[in-house]
Amino acid sequence: MSSSSSELTPLRLAWAALALAGLAVALWRGEALWQGAGGSELLAQATLALWCLVETMLRRNWAALLTLPALALGIGFALPLYLFIRSRRIT
Repeated sequence: MSSSSSELTPLRLAWAALALAGLAVALWRGEALWQGAGGSELLAQATLALWCLVETMLRRNWAALLTLPALALGIGFALPLYLFIRSRRIT
């Protein structure tokens, strides 16, 4: 089995599937650009954004910054996307 950094493990495939499902739900319901986001969802998004920034500074995982614009489509898309990005090996 290959040990490359882009290896798609079952867990990474699950994160990718959940991110795509979150994206589909957000687009289907028209929740782009924070429309319909409640207070608790906005707080969860702010928490994820802060966590992403701190982790990026500590681990130098620059790809994780893609999570920040993904927050405009909701936490259901951004969180699994971040977990997908974070679960890859860092060289």
